[in-house]
Amino acid sequence: MDLKKYIRDVPNFPVEGIIFKDITTLLQDKNAFSYTLDELYNISKNKGITKVIGIESRGFIFGGALAEKLNAGFVPIRKPGKLPAETLKEEYSLEYGTDKIEIHKDALTSEDVVLIHDDLLATGGTMKAACNLIEKNGSTRCSNFIFD
Repeated sequence: MDLKKYIRDVPNFPVEGIIFKDITTLLQDKNAFSYTLDELYNISKNKGITKVIGIESRGFIFGGALAEKLNAGFVPIRKPGKLPAETLKEEYSLEYGTDKIEIHKDALTSEDVVLIHDDLLATGGTMKAACNLIEKNGSTRCSNFIFD
């Protein structure tokens, strides 16, 4: 299945000059959504993953569903002030400025094998920040898969 036809380009979002890749159109199609989840599962099912990290907010959609299919826990990485317990914070750069993300301090152990899911990779800043948070949190075994 060619998933590119299910992803909408939105010019000048969130700022002028950016072409945003909108996956809500993929999520609306039950076959494309199911196919994508199955493909994510198939490439990650034999990796010993114990926790799936989902990056706010669309990373929660596939991340949560993938965690369930993998029989793994789900850990959200969120924007500051959204998590209720003690957190670790990381600042990162993106195409149009800087931002911060947080993870609960007690979300991971050194035994966890982690897969990070984010719906979009532009500069890699969010992914690098997520990896830094995971390392600060005690897990050193992090798996991520990048799709074209």
